[in-house]
Amino acid sequence: MHKSLNEFIIKIKSLEIQGAKEIAIESLKFLRSYSKEKGFGKDFDRTSHLIEKARPTAVILHNCLEIIEKDKNLETINKLLRKLGQMNKEIAKRGSSLIKDGYSIMTHCHSGEACAVIEHAWKEGKKITVYATETEPKHQGIKTAKELSKKGINVILITDSAIEYFIKDVDIVIVGCDAFRKEGVVNKIGTYPIAVVAREHKKPFYVAGNTLKIDKRAKLIIEERSPHEIYREHMKTLKVRNPAFDITPWKFVSRVVTEKGIMTPGNILRMIK
Repeated sequence: MHKSLNEFIIKIKSLEIQGAKEIAIESLKFLRSYSKEKGFGKDFDRTSHLIEKARPTAVILHNCLEIIEKDKNLETINKLLRKLGQMNKEIAKRGSSLIKDGYSIMTHCHSGEACAVIEHAWKEGKKITVYATETEPKHQGIKTAKELSKKGINVILITDSAIEYFIKDVDIVIVGCDAFRKEGVVNKIGTYPIAVVAREHKKPFYVAGNTLKIDKRAKLIIEERSPHEIYREHMKTLKVRNPAFDITPWKFVSRVVTEKGIMTPGNILRMIK
């Protein structure tokens, strides 16, 4: 494997590059540079496959690669990069309408799209507070807390196990996603419990994600990460499992914020068929 490719894949696997959209954007940039040097032949196909395999659950890169396969040239990659950037702006603008002045918002993990929605609402002058889960075991939620706090937004960082304790203090929940599937929304492990708790307390549960995250693949691979992220000591009768994602059934989702508008789960399901 080419050294720079190996280094790039390590960055993806280690979560130095994280988030479905961010992985897609950085992968497209890498492939753009790679194609300038190597072209769009078999090496390009092999490289694309290896990058996609590094984080198999997120579908957005898969969908981008399918588009590139039909029209292999630099302009296709550039169009996708522009499209992803514009999608994020549209999601931020549309999603901010769900946030009223004075709202408290709970979020989970780190999502560029969910953060963009929250930031847009704040830039509109709305006084908001964000409850961010730390998101074990890699603490991606701390990244969210720091990112929003640096903007000047009031953030309260909480443990994952404290969601029920604090849900009464929030008005809405907004999370990102890695894929929209017929079974539900694929997102960071721990999303499903938040959705259940939100419904129990009658709090709207919103998901932000662009339509390139629609997943029509027959099979979903839920990535299981290294057990060392949880516990390092070896014990003969102790097995550690570390799934990275769960699936929140559509019945728990209030609305989906896409670049095309705020949609119902039914709207998304019709697009998946």
